[in-house]
Amino acid sequence: MKRERWNERYSQPGLLWSARPNRILVAEVSDLEPGRALDLACGEGQNAVWLAERGWKVVGVDFSDVAIAKGRERAERDDAEVELVVADLLDYEPEPDAFDLVLLLYFHLPPDELRGVLAGAATALAPGGTLLVIGHDRSNIEHGVGGPTDPEIQYTPDEIAAELPGLEIEKAERVYRDVADADRPAIDALVRMRRA
Repeated sequence: MKRERWNERYSQPGLLWSARPNRILVAEVSDLEPGRALDLACGEGQNAVWLAERGWKVVGVDFSDVAIAKGRERAERDDAEVELVVADLLDYEPEPDAFDLVLLLYFHLPPDELRGVLAGAATALAPGGTLLVIGHDRSNIEHGVGGPTDPEIQYTPDEIAAELPGLEIEKAERVYRDVADADRPAIDALVRMRRA
């Protein structure tokens, strides 16, 4: 059911999300030396393409074949080398110890399902690699704007960090993101962790 719903959303003309990369991602990874990157739940691939244009070798994964098709079209149009894979993250097993950067942006599931995806993301990190998780903070429901309204699938930075005890915390904080035509910002959870 979820895949069909997302395919329907992505099948609308144009892009579902912005053509630009996520601005928090840009701020967090611009200082990193390009290497191999894994973009989990990559959607239409805007972040994967942006990374590829900066010299990263990127694998993007999403369960929506419609989103992946749009991402492939964009990558080809922008002459960006990106490997885009259709797979459900609940079943996907990333290559272990292989990626210098792993992204999980705005991916929301119940905690028991999210836990497995986070464990896989951590396993995929090469030594010295960075894991970046960004999502709608639970406080966003009452004090922010946009995002899901089910508190069970939202999280706090501390909750994400606690799921990954083997990684070094570089940042675990709430960040505020301006939203066009909104009278208040969205509140996101930002977690940046590093494998020793």
